[in-house]
Amino acid sequence: MEIILLENILNLGSIGDKVQVKNGYGRNFLLKQGKALRFNAENQEFVNKRKDELNKKNVEIKNKYKEIAKQINNKTFSFIKESKENGELYGSIKPKEITNLIKEKANTEVSPSQIILKDDLNKIGIFKADINFHSEVKASISIKIEKIQSK
Repeated sequence: MEIILLENILNLGSIGDKVQVKNGYGRNFLLKQGKALRFNAENQEFVNKRKDELNKKNVEIKNKYKEIAKQINNKTFSFIKESKENGELYGSIKPKEITNLIKEKANTEVSPSQIILKDDLNKIGIFKADINFHSEVKASISIKIEKIQSK
């Protein structure tokens, strides 16, 4: 499927680029989220006319995310969970739990889909996670998982 991008997308392209993507990704994500239009002469002309406006909007979004990234970059967020004797948790920590903790501790909105975990969070320890806010804005956080202290 050929589409025209309406915003910069990591590993895909910039505003106004004509790119080839798989049908499902184009139809179910890019078109549905308003990040792209199907490629045809009419849409190409539309994007070319509105390119300055789209770039301005992109810069505003990027600046907003830069502020949020500054607030949480290099911070550590701690979970206290029940674990087995060997340090494994009874369940792993999911991105939704991380976003809830970030909202509670840093008063900042992060979407679970923006969180990129390098490892499964299923044991005691400190783990790194990246947050991909925008194609040009990222933050890195640490997630510390501690064992509940028995009385």
